[in-house]
Amino acid sequence: MKIVLWVAQGLLAVLFAGAGGMKVVMAKDSLVPLMPWVVDFSSGMVKVIGVLEVLGAVGLVLPALTLIAPVLTPIAATGLAVVMLGGGIVHIGRGEYPHSIGNLVVLALAVLVAWGRFGPYALAARNWG
Repeated sequence: MKIVLWVAQGLLAVLFAGAGGMKVVMAKDSLVPLMPWVVDFSSGMVKVIGVLEVLGAVGLVLPALTLIAPVLTPIAATGLAVVMLGGGIVHIGRGEYPHSIGNLVVLALAVLVAWGRFGPYALAARNWG
C-alpha cells in the first residue's frame, strides 16, 4: 500500500504542479481555451488557485521525502481534495459534466493519500515511506 500511496502522491504532484503552474504564469485570457471556467473568476482568484495547487503539489512530496513535518503531506492532500471538490461544483454548475468526472477521480486520489498518510500508513521517522 505504501507504493500505491507514493505513486498517487507523485501523480497528484505532477498534475497539480502543472495545472497550478499554468494558472500562476499564464494570463487569464490565455487560459480560457484550456480552462473555460476561468471566465467566472477574477484574474487574482485564478492566480490564488494556482498558487494553492503548486503549494499542495510540493506538500504532497517534500515533507514525506525529507521527513521534516511529514504531517504536512496528508494535510496537503486534504487541501487539494477540497480544491477538487470546489472544482467539481464549479463544473457541475457550468454543465461541464465530463470535467466534473475528472475532478471526482482526482478528488478520490487525494482522499486516498490523506486517508493513508493520516491513518494506517502515516510517515514516521523510524518507518520511512
